[in-house]
Amino acid sequence: MDIIFYKYQGTGNDFIMIDNRQKLFPKNNANVIENLCDRRFGIGADGLILLENDEMSGYRMVYFNSDGKEGSMCGNGGRCFVAFADFLQIIQGKTSFDAADGLHEATINNGIVSLKMQNVNEIKVKPNAIFMDTGSPHHVQIVENLEALDVFKEGAKLRYGLYGEKGSNINFVSPRVDGSYDVRTYERGVEDETLSCGTGVTAVALAMHHLGKSKGNQVQIHTKGGDLKVEFDEKDGIYTDIFLIGSAKQVFKGEIEC
Repeated sequence: MDIIFYKYQGTGNDFIMIDNRQKLFPKNNANVIENLCDRRFGIGADGLILLENDEMSGYRMVYFNSDGKEGSMCGNGGRCFVAFADFLQIIQGKTSFDAADGLHEATINNGIVSLKMQNVNEIKVKPNAIFMDTGSPHHVQIVENLEALDVFKEGAKLRYGLYGEKGSNINFVSPRVDGSYDVRTYERGVEDETLSCGTGVTAVALAMHHLGKSKGNQVQIHTKGGDLKVEFDEKDGIYTDIFLIGSAKQVFKGEIEC
């Protein structure tokens, strides 16, 4: 079967986007998805996202990691999903959609997507790190000399050694003098460093605020794939009205046999 696909990227986090409102895509075949995401033998992507109809919210985002398995919430994927829906002209400036972790609201203006994330009610402070769930589980750790760090080696060590088979995404953070942060992320499911991770950037912003390193209600984050901003409200350690903000762009359109 030939399928039409679109390639999107959000700060370097790239996704295969497919309009599956007709339910023609074989989403239960993990091998097909894994092969499509393969960078040498397929299209190549960090993940694959289906846009489907949803009775309650109107639209549903179904996200698969590049290993072919259905994943938890993907923040950059969610922003690309909104840009894709805008391209298809099924939304006009703002939308709501269902995802693995529940309902999300979003707006898009001149290619900048502001995606509302789920509230974060629990943050665990570990001896050398912070752990929380921002739609996906995230370990946040401040390091020195971030640029020289072997993220693949150190990330995999923590992902499996500390969190077991289920695992966690691992974020390494370094502060800048202007109050912003550089972040590099090892993503489970991809099992490698990605250029950006939306739920990871969200976790980093909340972690730095929780530790008292950021005082305001917005944090600027720099990833290898580009810059993102996280805005939020906080009261008694509970974070609400969390927005992940940044660009999402279509790269190309194609057709492939699967």
